[in-house]
Amino acid sequence: MSQPTPPRVSFFHAPQSRSGATRALFEELGVDCDLHVLNLKAGDTRKPEYLAVNPMGKVPAIRHGDALITEQPAVFIYLADLYPEAALAPPIGDPLRGPYLRWMVYYGSCFEPAVIDRHMQREPAHPSTSPYGDYDTMLNTFTDQLARGPYLLGETFSAADVLWGTALNWMTRFKLVPSLPLILAYVERVTSRPAMRRAAALDAELASTQGA
Repeated sequence: MSQPTPPRVSFFHAPQSRSGATRALFEELGVDCDLHVLNLKAGDTRKPEYLAVNPMGKVPAIRHGDALITEQPAVFIYLADLYPEAALAPPIGDPLRGPYLRWMVYYGSCFEPAVIDRHMQREPAHPSTSPYGDYDTMLNTFTDQLARGPYLLGETFSAADVLWGTALNWMTRFKLVPSLPLILAYVERVTSRPAMRRAAALDAELASTQGA
């Protein structure tokens, strides 16, 4: 008896948003999905139809069967594990699995909160309660790892690089993080990959359609 066909992933995406990184990940994975396009300018993420999917009204979100996955690092971890043939996530038992998960989670738990506090000119919480301690330590911890490159896991390109490369590309453009040569070179390595360029072109085309 043949095995049942696994359900396709439904991907809720708005161009020119953080879910663009997830679109890039789908290109790197080389898999199709059921794409549900939202228009931020039209307020689609705040409409009841989408709030029934993700009450936070944020993208990206994915559905796979009965499972709903939100929060960008969680979406990345899920997708990279769902398609192991793409080899974008070290499997359990691989010595790189722990570092891979570390940098996936570090992005949302330390990096983004520190960058937002710095951008808003807010003092971080006391070190005993701050999720990242202080900004300089947070950034230096990341750049020290990046200096071992060329990727976050050394010679191994992973989904973590899709996440960080796309985020840093946007953040350096808007001066949210310093344009250090180390960071700019890393961004170029990641964003110049064919799959990344395809995703960027597709998103630019979609954004132009929504803006028409």
